[in-house]
Amino acid sequence: MQCVVLAAGEGRRMRPLTAQRPKVMLPIANRPMVEHLVTAARDAGVEEFIFVVGYCEREIRSHFGDGSPFGVEIAYVTQRHQLGTADALRTASGLITDRFLLLNGDMILKRHDIERICRMDAPCMGIHYTDHPQDYGVVTVEGDRVSALEEKSERPRSNLINAGAYLFDPDVFDLLKGVKISGRGEFELTDAIAAYIRKQTLRACHLDYWLDVGQPWDLLDANESLLSSMEHEQRGIVEPGVVIPDTVTVGEGTVIRAGTYIEGSCVIGENCSIGPHAYIRGFTSIGDGCHIGHATEIKNSIIMSGTKIPHFNYVGDSVIGCGCNLGAGTKVANLRHDRAPVRVCGRDTGRMKFGAVIGDGVQFGINCSVNVGSLIGSNTRVAPHSVVEGCIEDGTVIR
Repeated sequence: MQCVVLAAGEGRRMRPLTAQRPKVMLPIANRPMVEHLVTAARDAGVEEFIFVVGYCEREIRSHFGDGSPFGVEIAYVTQRHQLGTADALRTASGLITDRFLLLNGDMILKRHDIERICRMDAPCMGIHYTDHPQDYGVVTVEGDRVSALEEKSERPRSNLINAGAYLFDPDVFDLLKGVKISGRGEFELTDAIAAYIRKQTLRACHLDYWLDVGQPWDLLDANESLLSSMEHEQRGIVEPGVVIPDTVTVGEGTVIRAGTYIEGSCVIGENCSIGPHAYIRGFTSIGDGCHIGHATEIKNSIIMSGTKIPHFNYVGDSVIGCGCNLGAGTKVANLRHDRAPVRVCGRDTGRMKFGAVIGDGVQFGINCSVNVGSLIGSNTRVAPHSVVEGCIEDGTVIR
């Protein structure tokens, strides 16, 4: 079985986190989201992968190489211009030899669901139940066949959605030849799928577990889910006086200093310095080479590699990029006083608690305050004692 992974897009809704990396390389539980997908497919028996890459493709190629570190074979094709999913799949046509799996790279699936779809007859679409179908392509089903597919609708006809996982025969490429550019300026795979639906040949495969990561705050939901189910190990140094449960992973070369209290499911990368007297709460992921220092509290957050949060800081329900530094006393708020759902740049997160999205290389002076729902662009510099809120462009200097 071959597997084509669509990984060429930037993920504009993830800005500023995708300023220097493709969306599929954003970390969840300290591993790129597409790595979770690849390992699940590998464990389901898939050995040969074809990555369709484009935006910041070097990040993907350098991480996965030829696939041997992950026990698989990986080939790459480049989509020079992001002209839609049908165009991306056409790019891989020269490497397809038989029936194949097609997966969007920005979702999380489990092994048993991939095994199930691989056992189906092609063509087949993975579908999933959701309580907010208006955000996705909605599917209706008659028996085991997909009877209709409509793109995002304010009045969806069902709670079943297109999960972005497919099983195809090579004859799909004949259909792709007839796909015309859409009103969005893209060649849409769903236009080819519509031909299968008209012929009543598209089978439906219900997926039990599916996580879509479309917005920055979705990373926190995915992080929580994966941390809750992963196996944990502690390979770093844990000094006496540390409280740490066995649901915490500690990477090699990391030191957890005395007086630190860690609770819930967490993952801490390699070569980190944690504490003394740090408080790390459940569902937090801390990347490699980070420093979380004295009297600092981190709750339900993703902290990417090389970021320093050294003393008297608070970060709640936030996503912070690589190479940031929070000056002493800097706090990130995560709850509105009116208890309304948090909005970020006008977008509803659907979360009662959400702090901030902070891009790579952001530098804070001492005693800064970041208001709830802020989005701070990469390489922003913030003067001491500043209050930061709203949407801040990349490279802004706040005095």
